[in-house]
Amino acid sequence: MAKKKAGPSEEDVWGQTAGGIGLLVVAAGCLGAVKEQLGLSWTGASAVVIGALVLLGYVAWWARRRLKQLWAGEPQKPAAALKQETASPEAGEAEQPQQDIHKGLTTVLSRAGVIGREQVVLADDVSFDQIDVGTLYTFLLPPGRTVDDVASRLGSVASMFEVTRLHLKLEKSRRSERHVRLLVLKEPPFTEAFPAPTREEIQKFKGVPLGHDVTGEMVGVPTFDKASLLVGGMTQMGKTTLINGLITCLLIAYGDFDLYLLDGKLCGLTEFQKIAVRYEASDDPAVLESMLDELLSRVDDRYTKMQEAKRNRQPAPVFKPVFFIIDEAADFYVDDGSKESQEIVRQCEDKSRKLVSKSLESGISTVMMTQRPSNDAIPVKVRDQFLYRMCLYVAAKGTAKVALGDSYFETVAPIHPALLDPLIKGQAVLFAGGTSTLIRGFWFPEKFIWDVVDEVVDRQQEKVRETPDSPLKQAIQIMQEREIDFIASVALAREFGITDEHASVVGQKLAALLGVRATKGEKSSVRGFKLADLTSALNTGT
Repeated sequence: MAKKKAGPSEEDVWGQTAGGIGLLVVAAGCLGAVKEQLGLSWTGASAVVIGALVLLGYVAWWARRRLKQLWAGEPQKPAAALKQETASPEAGEAEQPQQDIHKGLTTVLSRAGVIGREQVVLADDVSFDQIDVGTLYTFLLPPGRTVDDVASRLGSVASMFEVTRLHLKLEKSRRSERHVRLLVLKEPPFTEAFPAPTREEIQKFKGVPLGHDVTGEMVGVPTFDKASLLVGGMTQMGKTTLINGLITCLLIAYGDFDLYLLDGKLCGLTEFQKIAVRYEASDDPAVLESMLDELLSRVDDRYTKMQEAKRNRQPAPVFKPVFFIIDEAADFYVDDGSKESQEIVRQCEDKSRKLVSKSLESGISTVMMTQRPSNDAIPVKVRDQFLYRMCLYVAAKGTAKVALGDSYFETVAPIHPALLDPLIKGQAVLFAGGTSTLIRGFWFPEKFIWDVVDEVVDRQQEKVRETPDSPLKQAIQIMQEREIDFIASVALAREFGITDEHASVVGQKLAALLGVRATKGEKSSVRGFKLADLTSALNTGT
């Protein structure tokens, strides 16, 4: 049961009453004295007395609190610490030192619109390295910003650094979307040419190198397996030199492959004629159609073998890589106005689309070059099939879209080919894997290219010598002894004792014996066999 709290005793009440009367008397006396001395009215005197009493009360409260702190041994905290403690979410949390701001990058990124005006880049999150070609900045963006924000504003960022867009190279970090690597060149890109790579450097490269980037590092594509390349650019910009470098790198990196060349410039790819399965120097659409028919036949044959392997639950067959390279491709899609020419061009369009789209799974890649990357230069249904794109200098944005794709300028960090220096040959924008890279193609001395080609020829001949005797090997030796590149079916048939009167029957028997189909000669309509075709069949076993 709760105890009833006892009230004040009668004696306490009388004592408190007497104290209150005494306090009033003292206050009245003080009030009268103040009034008398200061000559104030009763109101003024009352205000002075009350203020003095309040002040005395505050002094007494402060003195009492201070004495308690001293007796308890509690140190007095400064006002700033008290404010920090109040703002801290956890009691006892250590005071956080104020971090320095990197004013330079903060200003650049803020004014370029990469970060908000209230956001900053911390000095501890910035590092930079001086390299031969410029300055490499590595920094961390504030929360909520990513490298894509930098990529979309590279032009504005370049203006803040007082350089052009081509002076900047942006790299994504593997650590997070906020980490950025930005190279700022001290001179325009490729002001000085980089030396061509050695054989060892090409062989060590992971993929197929196409040129140097702005730092001098080799860049290219990871593979040409299931991929084709479209190259566009104005005349005299270095396309043929760039492709000659590509073929040379392929010969070193891939080693063994079949090469089909259609030289629309008539002499641009002549260095590689000796090792080509088929080389044509022509701008006639009918020649393109003939080569397309030959390659599509190989595609169908390879798909047949792939289907048989799947049906028999066998490993997928491994095919020898094939490259079909066309220089000045746009010339083959222009008719002369006649119905026959229009039909051939239409057939070329359909067969080109089919080859580029269908051949990838069978290991046949196409490389097309054109100096007229206009809307009607190469049909859209053909252009859309290319996975890799490259564009040298062009004067207009629309022309660049033809080579790089209609949606290219909506991709991350696009590079406008019109910004390229037309005086620097072989400079191009490479668009592969969704990334744009500014490169300059390799320039190999002719002696280097000839040596690489001769090595390939020697390997092919050595392989022929090591192959067991067969009708195919015998036919190759006959042509090598006579030093000819083409032999008519009738002439070769006599060597094997085939004496049928009809040429069609002769061709069929030879095709069955050799495993190679007869074709027309380059300078006549006579059907026969090319040395390159027979050698390729011997090397591939098909």
